[in-house]
Amino acid sequence: MVHVLSSRVLLRPTDPDRSRRFYGRALGLEVAREFGTGPERGTVYFLGGGFLEVSGRSDTPPAPGLQLWLQVPDVAAAHKELSEQGVEVLRPPLQEPWGLVEMWIADPDGVKIVLVEVPVDHPLRYRPGL
Repeated sequence: MVHVLSSRVLLRPTDPDRSRRFYGRALGLEVAREFGTGPERGTVYFLGGGFLEVSGRSDTPPAPGLQLWLQVPDVAAAHKELSEQGVEVLRPPLQEPWGLVEMWIADPDGVKIVLVEVPVDHPLRYRPGL
């Protein structure tokens, strides 16, 4: 058995500076650490219980099936803020049949990102005494 101590998603964008602007400015992710110098330097962002590392450079966009799931407290507020930042919204907030409120955007390389709000009455919420 592998004992995992920490984890992160490694993203090798086609344009690292553009991706850092997207994740750091448009999404407003907080920087956990930075390393190296120059355009391919690494930036590690906090992702709630995980991390997203944007580093290096790739000649092609990341794998087409790569998607990020980011839980936020208020999807409607995120929709308003990201729209004002000029982020393209692929699909506005919608309550799904499974009860989550989801909105879809994409990063500059087309990586799909779902912003998810877990309503108070959803089973994913911890509710003591129930």
